[in-house]
This record gives sequence, structure tokens and C-alpha cells, in this order.
Amino acid sequence: MTAVDSPHFKSPDHQYERFITTVAQQADLGWEDAERAARATLETLAGRLSSGEARDIAEHLPPQIRAWLPAIGGAEPFHADEFVRRVAEREGVDPQAAERHVRAVFVALGRFLPRQELSDMAAELAEDYGPLLEGIEPAPAQVMPIEDFLRRVADHAAIDEARARPVTEAVLETLAERISGGEVEDLAAQLPVELRPALERGNALSHGAARRMSLDEFVTRVAEREGVTPDEARDHVRAVFLTLREAVSEKEIADLEAQLPKEYAAVLARA
Repeated sequence: MTAVDSPHFKSPDHQYERFITTVAQQADLGWEDAERAARATLETLAGRLSSGEARDIAEHLPPQIRAWLPAIGGAEPFHADEFVRRVAEREGVDPQAAERHVRAVFVALGRFLPRQELSDMAAELAEDYGPLLEGIEPAPAQVMPIEDFLRRVADHAAIDEARARPVTEAVLETLAERISGGEVEDLAAQLPVELRPALERGNALSHGAARRMSLDEFVTRVAEREGVTPDEARDHVRAVFLTLREAVSEKEIADLEAQLPKEYAAVLARA
């Protein structure tokens, strides 16, 4: 997989990377296998949906992926087990693996499609598609206001609200260095717009590729950015992670935790 060369979140190449990375993470696949799974699933979906619905969905997808969901019409009324069988045949894998891959692709779709579009797609599918769609979780409809976010950080860290913003930005910038560019984008979409520049800075430093970083290294970088001791920085890291739990979806927290080593549990614990 090629690293992203800039922090520009909305570039077509980065959006493509984000989609395939989601499939890879959800299904535990390598890059090429994730691409193959995405293509097989979307080509099969194109045969199941009406041409209008396929076209509506494709409009929200990266240009490289739209060709995998052609508006061919027909809307063959095959059930979920036949859907999985066709995906398995296209991929050259067994049905059990194909079902896991289909679920992963639907999760990726959920991160690109508006809530109404997801509802429209589900309405065209039979009820037995429910288990394949249950992993989809759209982002929260409302983003927590910056004032509320910083107030919570201040409360968790037992610091003045005036200090909460530089503390938060130091942690988020370091976090964006540690996780993949696709995950940075997912996280940014659920946070106040005022905090996104900190994520962009960290993403630029790592060129969109997750940097290996122990918890001690993470805390040290935050301490250096803040100009505080490592002990203080560790408390601040925990306060920001606690606030993230309150501000973004459970699915996003799960995806974030999946990219961090087990030792990070010391700062990821719930209040």
C-alpha cells in the first residue's frame, strides 16, 4: 500500500485508500485481497439493486470504486445466501470468508453514504440481508461543540478550561501520527471542525502512514508539544481519550483501539 503524500482529506486517492483500508481492517485482509473483496461485493450488489439506486450510491464513492457498481438495472431478487455465493465465486474464496468480506465492505459503505442512502439501499434488499448489514454504523448526526469537548477535557484532566485546547491539540496531533490516514479522516469527521487542524498536522508528519510508537514515546511527544512533564502529559492523554469516548461513536472508538498496541489500555480505560 502506498502512503498518502499529503494530509488533504478529500482527495480521490485518499478516499480510495480510506475505503480499502476499512475493508482490510474489518476483514483482516491484505491490501490486494481487500481490493478484490470490495470489487466482488460491489459488482454483486450492482446486480441486486435497481439502476437508480446503484447510481445514487456510486455518486458518494471514490472515482476508482464507482466502476465496480455499474447501474446495470435488472435488480435480480436473489437472497443473501446467493449474494454471498456470487461474491465467493468472484473472489475465489469459500462462502464463509466471502460473508466476512461482504460485511466489511458494507461497513466501508456505511462510512461514505448518508443515512438516507443507507436506508434506501436496505429497503431494496430482502430481510435476510439484515445480518450482513448489521455492522453498519453511520457517524453521529451531530458533532459535539468545541466548547463542550474542551470543558470535558478540562474536567477529566483537572485543569483550567483555558489549558484544555492546547492539551487537546497536542494529544490529537500525536494520535494522528500514530494511526493511519484513513482512521485520521474517520476520526476528524466526528470531531469539532476547530480540532481538525491538529489532526491534519499529525497526519502530514507521518504522510498518512501509521508510525510505530510505544505508549512511553507517545506520552513523551505529547509532553514535548505541551512543554510539561511526562506524568502530566499522561494524565492529559487519558483525559482526551476519555472525552473522545464521549464525543464519537462506539464503532470509531473500536476502530481506533484496534490500531493501538495493548499497552495503550492504560490511557484508553473508561472513566
